Amino acid sequence: MSKVVWSPSALDDLKIIHEYIARDSSSYANKFTECVFNATERLLIFPQSGRIVPEIGNPNIREIGHGSYRIIYELIDDKVNVVAVVHGRRLLPDNII
Repeated sequence: MSKVVWSPSALDDLKIIHEYIARDSSSYANKFTECVFNATERLLIFPQSGRIVPEIGNPNIREIGHGSYRIIYELIDDKVNVVAVVHGRRLLPDNII
């Protein structure tokens, strides 16, 4: 893969999560956000290392976990497109892809 691209909606998801965590600890919120970005960097080398999202069943729509969160991404040609970051206990939105 040549690059990891974050969709605007995935960045919005991460911003909302960051703001929520920052209510208790801004330093933990910053660390969490940094770790989420770092977690996606492995996808440059191992793009299929995430599991297929069970609710979708498409082998090009995958997810990796970080803590209680699911980082949903789509494999498109030579890039990884991060489409959402959602809490593991929440239902995925119908319009995720």
